[in-house]
Amino acid sequence: MSTLLLNLDFGEPPPKKAVEGNAKHRKFVRKRRLLERRGFLNKKNQPPGKAPKLNSEPAKKGETSSVDGAWKVSPLPKKKSVASSSGPEQSLDKKAAVPWLTPAPVQKAGSSVGKVDLLGEFQSALPKIRNHPARPHKKGPQKNLTQKNAPQSSSQPHSDDKCSGSSQKMVAIDCEMVGTGPKGHVSSLARCSIVSYHGDVLYDEYVLPPCHIVDYRTRWSGIRKQHMVNATPFKVARGQILKILTGKIVVGHAIHNDFKALQYFHPKSLTRDTSHIPPLNRKADCPENATMSLKTLTKKLLNRDIQVGKSGHSSVEDAQAAMELYKLVEVEWEQHLAQSPPKD
Repeated sequence: MSTLLLNLDFGEPPPKKAVEGNAKHRKFVRKRRLLERRGFLNKKNQPPGKAPKLNSEPAKKGETSSVDGAWKVSPLPKKKSVASSSGPEQSLDKKAAVPWLTPAPVQKAGSSVGKVDLLGEFQSALPKIRNHPARPHKKGPQKNLTQKNAPQSSSQPHSDDKCSGSSQKMVAIDCEMVGTGPKGHVSSLARCSIVSYHGDVLYDEYVLPPCHIVDYRTRWSGIRKQHMVNATPFKVARGQILKILTGKIVVGHAIHNDFKALQYFHPKSLTRDTSHIPPLNRKADCPENATMSLKTLTKKLLNRDIQVGKSGHSSVEDAQAAMELYKLVEVEWEQHLAQSPPKD
């Protein structure tokens, strides 16, 4: 029977290799490699112009892969239920799951590794905050104020139109009458014409009197029987005319006759009768208190002939002539009325 000799050494165990290091160093190495795989850090001891060569296909579970020239076994996946795994690795994995903190894609083999601007990517990935609309600067209202205080453009009415404000509320009227009643002595409205301050025709209609016409007075009125066929009834025409005259300054020659035919009374403060304007008579070298005819004043002051021939008068022509005569003394007469307004 042979003898069995055992050489047992009960001394201290050999020290661990310095390469492995302690647990703190291994933890640091794992962190660094994780950041290197995610692209946040460059490979250690790698020239800036070259990138590490990686396998074209990822290693399968349990297989080995070469990193930094050394073959190492891929670690097993950690269980989610382990509470002790809530370390820096888990916090990095959670951040990677957030869409706006997703790291840059892994560099392909042979591509150069560029510098990663972590701050710029982080700021660009932040959700954009909707800003409230900016308030207008204080300079805006100041510009508007300067524009308001600036002299207005030449679109304003010129000073030549001395009564431009009142001209919009000023019209001239002339009416033609026919004879009704016993022997045709009653004057009834048969035509009415209204013109604006500038002579534009605002109204010109034949009017059918409510009574039977005895005398057409064609020589003066120009009214004939055929004019009454489609004439406007008196009540309708009167309503249309008064709608135009109400609130306006009305110019006319011997205008009281026109108002009488309309069965209407216009305020004296808004009435301008060219047959009773002393400055107009002075311009025509006529007595101030005399009542001159429209035909005479038009001939002397406007050098125009009206109411000629046997076809009768034109109410439009007479209204335009009355307005032109009034314009000759408008400023002087309005100043006189402002100092001593007529009483209604």
